[in-house]
Amino acid sequence: MTTRTKTIVLGVLLLVLAGTAFNFYRTRYSSDEASPTPVSMDARFTPLNVDNPALRLDILKRFLALEYKGVHRSIFSATLPPPPAPPPSKQVVVAPGPPPGPPPLTVDAKYFGYVSDFGGNHRRAFFSTPNNEDIIIAGEGDTLMGRFRVVRLTNTTADVEEVSSGRRATLTLEGPPPNG
Repeated sequence: MTTRTKTIVLGVLLLVLAGTAFNFYRTRYSSDEASPTPVSMDARFTPLNVDNPALRLDILKRFLALEYKGVHRSIFSATLPPPPAPPPSKQVVVAPGPPPGPPPLTVDAKYFGYVSDFGGNHRRAFFSTPNNEDIIIAGEGDTLMGRFRVVRLTNTTADVEEVSSGRRATLTLEGPPPNG
């Protein structure tokens, strides 16, 4: 920028500053009638409706008579205060609980895979016996090893129910049995 351009820009900025200052001071001091006076502020004041503004000395004496009943210890000491005395113990007779339920259901088969039709509606699961000699294929609702009914098959679990007692167990998907 040349010196002449700088001078013109400075002059324009000074004119804008002068106009803004003039407008500010003109509006601030010219509207004295519009500003509220302290007399009008006092006219709007209304005192609270209190029957007896005297101090309630009975309440004050009751508060002054209060004492702290908590643990008294020095906040500047790092040692802990002694523990409070244990309350007198009452011998409580505990009634025996309900008898334990039946043991958890154990299924002598491993769930190691499933197959479903094209629509995914009918699934069939693959189970192996503990010695991995027999492979059993069963779908939902089929019986397994003559004792269990397959209730539900998912991608990771097979829910089975013991036919005689109705107890249920969940088998999780395991790896296939090793070829032997």
